[in-house]
Amino acid sequence: MMKFKVDNLKSMNTELKLFSEYLRLCGADDDDIFASKLVSCELITNVIRHGGDEALFTGILTCDNIVITVAADSLKDLDLNFCMPNAFAESGRGLYIVRSFCKEIERGECGEIKVTIKR
Repeated sequence: MMKFKVDNLKSMNTELKLFSEYLRLCGADDDDIFASKLVSCELITNVIRHGGDEALFTGILTCDNIVITVAADSLKDLDLNFCMPNAFAESGRGLYIVRSFCKEIERGECGEIKVTIKR
């Protein structure tokens, strides 16, 4: 399991590189690593851009899934509309991408987002 806090996009990239290495060491293939990094990046970026908070990240690899949780105070009010956005929309594409890669998306009591990527 990996846990970290991110408060800016530069540190996000460093931490996600470490998460990718963790997944590789645990036997994840390149497709799983790509999907996990993309989903994580979209969720963390939304927290930082729309909430200005730090994002609390947890990622774990199980036999069948990669489970990623992103938590922050700002997530309580973040609208999780996963519908396909208008092609010219300024926002919404990131959450649509997340939905495309995840078999499950859950909201916790404190607003955290828990996603499951099937391996």
